[in-house]
Amino acid sequence: MIEISPVGVVSSPLTDAAAAPKQGDEGGPDAWLEFDPAVAAALADLAPGQEILLLTWFDRAARDVLAVHPRGDATRPRTGVFSTRSPDRPNPIGLHRVTVLEVDGVRVKVDNLEALDGTPIVDVKPVLGGVAER
Repeated sequence: MIEISPVGVVSSPLTDAAAAPKQGDEGGPDAWLEFDPAVAAALADLAPGQEILLLTWFDRAARDVLAVHPRGDATRPRTGVFSTRSPDRPNPIGLHRVTVLEVDGVRVKVDNLEALDGTPIVDVKPVLGGVAER
């Protein structure tokens, strides 16, 4: 059995999926990541300017969707969700490449995040660069 527990939630001005941008670089606002104090030590080395991969759980997504019209455009042919970035999918894990703007205790402000307010945070990973990473 797989068990995933959220480590925090997104605090964002976005509350309506229909009005949210499809991708962060299409007008995603700055947002705060509010982490559980139990994982505070995991945030120790995050710093402004750092690019991270944020993994979220799209808790409002439909999990029975296997094919979609990409970007909700009915003029485009139906495509299997594994070939799209649709939030509706069997395991609705969101993947967001964002930049850390500010770190304030267990709160981390990031840019260009299209996730809705209250979206559970699953994990954070650094974007790997050209130098050896940990």
